[in-house]
Amino acid sequence: MSIDLPLWFDPAKCLIGGHWVAPAQGGTLPLYDPSTGAQIGEIARGTGDDIDAAVSAAEAARHGEWARLSAAERGRILLRLGQLVTERVDELARIEALDVGKPLKQARADAVALARYCEFYGGAADKLMGETIPYLDGYTVYTLREPHGVTGHIVPWNYPMQIIGRSVGAALATGNTCVLKPAEDACLTALAFADLAKAAGLPDGVLNVVPGLGAEAGAALTAHPGIHHISFTGSVGTGVMVQEAAAKNVIPVTLELGGKSPQIVFDDADLDAALPFLVNAGIQNCGQTCSASSRILVHRSVHDRLLDMMAARYAALRIGPAMDDLDVGPLISAKQKGIVSGYLDQGADLEIAAQAHMGALPDGGYYVPPTLFSGVKSDHALAQSEIFGPVQVVIPFDDEDQAVAIANGTDYGLVASIWSQNGARQMRMARKVRAGQIFINNYGAGGGVELPFGGMGKSGHGREKGFEAMYGFTTLKTVAAFHG
Repeated sequence: MSIDLPLWFDPAKCLIGGHWVAPAQGGTLPLYDPSTGAQIGEIARGTGDDIDAAVSAAEAARHGEWARLSAAERGRILLRLGQLVTERVDELARIEALDVGKPLKQARADAVALARYCEFYGGAADKLMGETIPYLDGYTVYTLREPHGVTGHIVPWNYPMQIIGRSVGAALATGNTCVLKPAEDACLTALAFADLAKAAGLPDGVLNVVPGLGAEAGAALTAHPGIHHISFTGSVGTGVMVQEAAAKNVIPVTLELGGKSPQIVFDDADLDAALPFLVNAGIQNCGQTCSASSRILVHRSVHDRLLDMMAARYAALRIGPAMDDLDVGPLISAKQKGIVSGYLDQGADLEIAAQAHMGALPDGGYYVPPTLFSGVKSDHALAQSEIFGPVQVVIPFDDEDQAVAIANGTDYGLVASIWSQNGARQMRMARKVRAGQIFINNYGAGGGVELPFGGMGKSGHGREKGFEAMYGFTTLKTVAAFHG
C-alpha cells in the first residue's frame, strides 16, 4: 500500500522541535482514499507522550529566536511561506483531493486560500497595535497586545488547509508558538504545510504537528497545562469536551462548531442569480462544510418556481472520484456515509424534490446521492440537525417575521444569507437573523480571508479570519505610568 502522490515528507512521522520523528510509542493509523475505500498508506498515531514533547518544544521556542524577531520579521517568514504554498498549489490540491475526497478544483481553491492566509497574516503581523488611553493628569496609559504563549490547534478533516491557514497563520503572526493536531482522517496537507514552514525559515519548535486520534493526542493537547490557548473546529459534543478540559487550566478557547445555515429567498429576489449559490453552498465538499447552506427558506409565492429551478440543477450534478474533478465527490469515511444515510432514512416521510443521479462509481467509495427535500417543517430533524452531507431542505414562509422565526429556530447561528432587492428589508433581516456572518445577495463572499468568521449559540464563540483572529490570539496588557 502506498500513496500515489509525490510526497516530500513522511506521513508516518510527527514534526516536533523542527525534527521529523516517529511517534514515541511507534503506532500508526491506516489512511484511506474516500473515493475508493482502499487503504493507501499509514500516518503517525501520536499520543500524550508526543503531545508533551511538542508542547515542551513550543515552550522552549517561544523564549528563543522567535521571541527576538520583530513583528515585521515574523511577517516576512509568513510571506515566504505563502510563496512556497503558491509554488506547490497543484501538488497540495492533489494531496487534499486524495485525502479528503473533494474534487480537484475545490481542493485547489483551498490551497490558494492557504497561501492567501499566509499573505494576509504576513502583511498584518506588524500592524497589530495597542492604543493610548486619556486618563488622569500626570499619567500616560497605554495598552500592549502580547501573544498568549503556546497555542493548541485542533483542525478537522473537511478543510484542513483553510482552517490551518486561518488559525495557525493568525497565531504565528502574533508571536505564539503552536502545537497542531490534525484530524486522523485527513492530515497530509497539515504535514506538508509544516514542512514548507521549515523551508520558509520558521525557527525549530515554533510549529509542531502531532497526528493521532482525538481521544489520545487531541485529549492530551486540550488538557495539557503548558497550553495557553486552544483553537478548535469540529462538532458540538467534542467542542464541549474541549472547553471543559481548557476550563481546568483556565485558558481561553476559540470554538467553531458548525451550523444549520439558512438562505432566505424573498419574492423580489433575482432567482437566476441566487440559484448557483443556493445549490453550491449545500453540496460543496459533499456537504461537509460547517457553513453549508442546508436550509433554503423561500417565500411561498416563488416556492414552486424556485424548487423547479433547484431540481433541474440537482439533475445536472456530476458525482465521482476526487481526481475526476466533477461537482461532488465522496464523503470522508464509511462512518460519515452511515451517518448521512441515516438522515436520508429519516426523510422517508418527506417529498424528495430532487436527487442527483449517482451513475457508475467505485464500489468501495463513500458516496451518497445529493438530495433536496421539499415540504419540510421547520422542526423536522432534517431542518434541525447538522447532517454534514449533501442534503438540503426547502421550507416555505409567508412574511418577514415568519422567515426570522424559522431562520433563528435552531441551536446554531453561523452563517445566513438574504436574497432581496429591497434595501430596507435587507437591513431589517440582517439585524434580526442570528448568525455570525450575514450575506446579502451572495453567500460566502468568495471565502473572505479578511472577514471575521464565527458563530452564535451552539455554533461556538470567538472569531477567526481577519484582524479579529489576531485579537483573539493575543492578550491585552494595560500600562499606567505616573510621571507627575
